[in-house]
Amino acid sequence: MAKWGLIGASTIAREWVIGAIRAAGGEVVSVMSTDAARGQAYAVENGIAKSVTSVADLVNDPEVEAVYISTTNELHRDQTLAAIQAGKHVLCEKPLAMSLADAKAMVKAAGEAGVVLATNHHLRNAATHRAIRDAIAAGKIGKPLGARVFHAVYLPPHLQGWRLDRPEAGGGVILDITVHDADTLRFVLGDDPVEAIAFGQSGGMGKAGLEDAVMGVLRFKSGVIAQFHDGFTTKYAETGLEVHGTDGSIVARNVMTQRPVGSVTLRNAEGETELQLESTNLYEVALQAFHDAVAGKGKPSATGEDGVWSLATGLAVVEAARTGKSVKIEPGL
Repeated sequence: MAKWGLIGASTIAREWVIGAIRAAGGEVVSVMSTDAARGQAYAVENGIAKSVTSVADLVNDPEVEAVYISTTNELHRDQTLAAIQAGKHVLCEKPLAMSLADAKAMVKAAGEAGVVLATNHHLRNAATHRAIRDAIAAGKIGKPLGARVFHAVYLPPHLQGWRLDRPEAGGGVILDITVHDADTLRFVLGDDPVEAIAFGQSGGMGKAGLEDAVMGVLRFKSGVIAQFHDGFTTKYAETGLEVHGTDGSIVARNVMTQRPVGSVTLRNAEGETELQLESTNLYEVALQAFHDAVAGKGKPSATGEDGVWSLATGLAVVEAARTGKSVKIEPGL
């Protein structure tokens, strides 16, 4: 199994991804932080043999076969391209980049180099989301007509930082959370969004005019319309996902989360049925799929192309919130 290098001594790597790499049979051999002391401390705390201070040192390490990138958003493109040029497989946090052109260049480079590029959209690895997708595909709600995503949460103090005060780093709720909604809806509906309208909000947490909440609507190719509410500002809200069709509705609660929790209820003429779930760690599912893809067995759970789609949707929502006009979603893939 793959030997990994981490670009970014991040919270998400510490809390979720390092453990998932190990659970999927991989090994973390190196971590890169531009702060040498931080990198060394992080390596010791997480049982990683090496810490380096430059991307070049990490990606040119012959022991490293795959790279996980969890730095701030504006760094993703150059770090991913450096890893690809060094022949490494890449799992990159969302959004892939700050512009569609950059994200597509990353996908193109990976294809030309023959390496796997995946986007870390964790939610499509949840048993809840897979049960929703399967029920829709099996016709349990008839023809899907509308959906609603509740993904307004409270951003805890240890994560606030750049997400709230650095627009140049890709801060704000849309590129952090709305991109997950877009990927979730594409995944469960098997459909692509074509248009967005939205209103952003500054509720007092975001600095420098960054939105800390957003509401909007996406229209999909099939005609499905989907509401979304995303926020960093709501301490007591519950997350959820609903899909309503001609013959039934799916109501899922507490499912827009990193943890393998939540419930999915099917409502139709026969009444209410709780869908059976075999919940497992979302990141372990993702890392197993990634390792399989590296071995030539299938694709990662969320590909680079999936990352382009979610970024295209996020950027359209940003533009719609800024202008007050509907914006077409055109990934150009």
